[in-house]
Amino acid sequence: MSTPTQSTAQSGSATRPGLWRRIDAGIGRYTPRDITRGTLVLAVISLVTEIGIIVTGGAVRLTASGLGCPTWPTCTDDSWVNTPEMGINGVIEFGNRLLTFVVGLAALAVLLWVWNLRKSHPSIFWISVGMLACIPAQAVVGGITVWTGLNPWVVAFHFLVSSVMVCFATLLVNRVGAEWRHRQAHGDQAVAPAAVADGQTSALSRNLARGIFVVAWVVLYLGTIVTGTGPHGGDADAPRHDFDPLVVTRLHAFPVYLMTAAALVLLVVVLRQQSSRRQRISAWALIAVIAFQGVVGYIQHFTGLPIGVVLLHMLGTGLVVWAVTTAWDRQVSTYRTRPAAVRS
Repeated sequence: MSTPTQSTAQSGSATRPGLWRRIDAGIGRYTPRDITRGTLVLAVISLVTEIGIIVTGGAVRLTASGLGCPTWPTCTDDSWVNTPEMGINGVIEFGNRLLTFVVGLAALAVLLWVWNLRKSHPSIFWISVGMLACIPAQAVVGGITVWTGLNPWVVAFHFLVSSVMVCFATLLVNRVGAEWRHRQAHGDQAVAPAAVADGQTSALSRNLARGIFVVAWVVLYLGTIVTGTGPHGGDADAPRHDFDPLVVTRLHAFPVYLMTAAALVLLVVVLRQQSSRRQRISAWALIAVIAFQGVVGYIQHFTGLPIGVVLLHMLGTGLVVWAVTTAWDRQVSTYRTRPAAVRS
């Protein structure tokens, strides 16, 4: 039997809001309880910044600025920022580090904006968590990249983390977009939920989309080996792979041909099915992005890897991740729109 003092203490601890409750209440007070236009805008901004970090990372490598800041997390042993003595290479490398904070702020803004949707839209919330979690992981891998003197295997992993972030952001845009369009069309009416895969699919179209998605990641990884064998290592003294450049380029090209053929078949299948407009757009966009990336890839190969063309190829890489993820998502996703979060 508890004493009155013990009962009062237990009651007080049970009713007193904990730190987590205060944080939850504070964030929830200023953020929406439903998908809004702002949610979609923030998701798109996050996607753009994720692709942008791939391009700027390529600029660091192509301008031999990978060790523009020779230490990490500081820029020099005595300074957190670049110094005038470091020249343009220090500016470029430190600028890329600053962009990581921009990407992180965009991911944090998305997470806070969907804070009240944790129970009603768990998929959107946890994708946002995953996006934000990739930022410190990317920063740590970036630090290891500097510590290892731009080891090409570590540089490859650094790039692949960025690609995963683009994949997360694409899934987020697709889901938030479906939710926003559904609300615009139907408001609070009790109608059947909308789907990301909002048209007819078949076993063939779904398997093609899955296969393209898997092969695309093989292409990306083999592309990092080609890059690690090539001349643009990020620094004059950066280690390179001791592979035959022509052999690894051909090895990289083979799954590209396979992915292209599968994408063409997917387009035909999608056009023959009763697919939705967005499913058809995703199939056409996949073909367009692969064509763009292929043309740029051949130009850079036969012109000796000029910096401007290689930078376009880096942009194309981010677009490839977006396109294959979207085409896959439009065929295999089981996501359905949810009602708004319960308003308190």
